[in-house]
Amino acid sequence: MEEQNEEHEKRELYAVLNLSPEASDEEIRKAYRQWAQAYHPDKYQNPHMKDAATENFQRVCEAYEILSDPNKRQIYDVYGMEGLKSGLELGPRLERAEEIKAELDRLKRMREHEKMMAHFRSSGTIITNMSVPQCLDGDGLFRGMAMTSEIQSQLSKRNVVAISGNLAVDGHQGGGAANAVLSHQLSEVQSIEFMASAGLRSLLGVQTSRHISSHSSATIGLSMSLKDGSLNLSNAWTRQLSETTNGHIQLMLGSQSSVAVGWQKKDEKRTATGELKLGTGSFETAVHYTHRFSSKSHGSIGGRVGSSSIEMEVGGGRKLSKFSSVRWLYVVGLQGISWRFELHRGGQKLIIPILLTSYLNPVFATGALVFPASFYFVLKKFVIKPYYLKRNKQKALEKEGKSSAQVQEGMAAAEKAQKLQQTVANRKKNRQLETNGLVIMKALYGSDTILNNLYSSSDTSFESTSGVIDVTTPLNFLVNDSGQLKLHEGVKKSGIMGFCDPCPGDRKLLYVEYAHASNQHKVLVGDYDELLIPQGIHRI
Repeated sequence: MEEQNEEHEKRELYAVLNLSPEASDEEIRKAYRQWAQAYHPDKYQNPHMKDAATENFQRVCEAYEILSDPNKRQIYDVYGMEGLKSGLELGPRLERAEEIKAELDRLKRMREHEKMMAHFRSSGTIITNMSVPQCLDGDGLFRGMAMTSEIQSQLSKRNVVAISGNLAVDGHQGGGAANAVLSHQLSEVQSIEFMASAGLRSLLGVQTSRHISSHSSATIGLSMSLKDGSLNLSNAWTRQLSETTNGHIQLMLGSQSSVAVGWQKKDEKRTATGELKLGTGSFETAVHYTHRFSSKSHGSIGGRVGSSSIEMEVGGGRKLSKFSSVRWLYVVGLQGISWRFELHRGGQKLIIPILLTSYLNPVFATGALVFPASFYFVLKKFVIKPYYLKRNKQKALEKEGKSSAQVQEGMAAAEKAQKLQQTVANRKKNRQLETNGLVIMKALYGSDTILNNLYSSSDTSFESTSGVIDVTTPLNFLVNDSGQLKLHEGVKKSGIMGFCDPCPGDRKLLYVEYAHASNQHKVLVGDYDELLIPQGIHRI
């Protein structure tokens, strides 16, 4: 729908003159003469009619000025009015269509490059570790902190650079590292990365990835430590097992050799993951399940069993806005009982793990789970839900008010245009009545629900309602001397003179009842569909 609206913005001038986007120069001149004659201000003596004619005449002149100039028309067809307003004038030196197209392509590439150069993505994480037992012993609440930050920039379509750094403090010890990664897309199926790190883990490395088939990919990497010169080799294979499931195998060879096998299953409502990892003298297996209750909330449960730990976690999260979400986890294991709070905002994360106790006490473990969960549900029912209902209601009222103002403004402009069309429309209608030709009896444009019901009903009577505008006069005005009416495909009808959008955001149709050769006809067409009448298949 968004793409269709963008395309409409590039064709609105064609709707003003009721032309096809493929119209010839002669058709553009002919349409301009017709509309300019109808809306020329000198024809009207009444001040109000003269003002309305001036406004519509300016629209017609603007459309003709752009569409009659080959350079401007080609810019308009590619970029719309924004292209013309942004100074994409090609100049008189470009005469041939090939030159114009080449210059347009050059300008487009330049704008894409500028956009790409300005495109930076930043992300970061702050982890603040807290300990209640440590605080009770008088050693303070905070036991450590870690920070990571990354800035990624796309240098070109094939090159991406990322610079990151991290700092960590645990008790009286700390350290940090700086990292840089350059990614280059070798082809549609293969890429390579060069990386360097200085600090606690000083190393140099290279990694390449390749799509082996449409369902599988492989990655191989090699890194060398700058401290002891040791080498580490990594291999990873990923394969799509079904539409919603994929699996992976990862092999690490070096100072800390390991092998890991895992899988992931994800659909609209559920995500489940599992992994088994074997290392030198150690093992660990982990499973995790997330269920999305709605577009804004989810719950999760997971567990981890290893040679040195057993841990289980349960929790949930909620989306606060388009860019923000919160999450809470309850974790119980051999190391004790803890809470974990997370705040996500764009690419930034704030994570606060709080160790409640180092001992496993059944009563305390139950209370640590039940108390915050109960508090959340009470808060949700009496504070969060009423707040969001009030806010959404307010937004709906604001949107309705804004939409209503736009509709009223559009209706007023359409009414002015129809008054200017009335004389010519009546003259054409009378001429067609004399020859038993095409006469538009009723034409309505607007809500598809209303007009679908009207088209399906045997009762053709219609009472004025919101969401629909009467366009009988504009269509009679557009009937040509041969007794035919054509509205072009791909051009949104709300841009036609005498029309407007009576229901912004909703799907729209055009309903027409007409008489031809002593027979009654009716037809219903889509907003972007062609209308060509009269036709025998429309006969009632």
